[in-house]
Amino acid sequence: MTQIADIEIRRGESWLAEGGVRPTRQRVALAKLLVGDGQDRHVTAESLFEAAREAGEKVSLATVYNTLKAFCDAGLMQEVTVDGSRSYFDTNMDEHPHFFWEGAGELTDAPSSELKIERLPAAPEGTEIASVDVVIRLRPKAKATRD
Repeated sequence: MTQIADIEIRRGESWLAEGGVRPTRQRVALAKLLVGDGQDRHVTAESLFEAAREAGEKVSLATVYNTLKAFCDAGLMQEVTVDGSRSYFDTNMDEHPHFFWEGAGELTDAPSSELKIERLPAAPEGTEIASVDVVIRLRPKAKATRD
């Protein structure tokens, strides 16, 4: 194993330890793909499954879904729902908005310094606001038509 791979595995194991997640072989392999290089990621279960296959890891899609849920439950990742049928998983746990690139189906961080929410509606009685998710959908500008 190379020195870089060892560092990436240690980062993944350390990340799992931060969340109190038991480091099984499959969890360590997925954690390495998610945080091994020290960069934040936005992944879908399907894109992480494909990355694991390309890396030669033997994991099922069901295992990837279950592992992402466990990582979210442990506070290591957050789930960002773009629409009712598509979820992304973000390793950046800081509160921040996202851009959703409709044509590419890609989620990226948006600059939080440029977002200003001055007031939220009051939560209904007996509830509290747990979080506010901001997803800004992007698409190419429509071309102007000539008459």
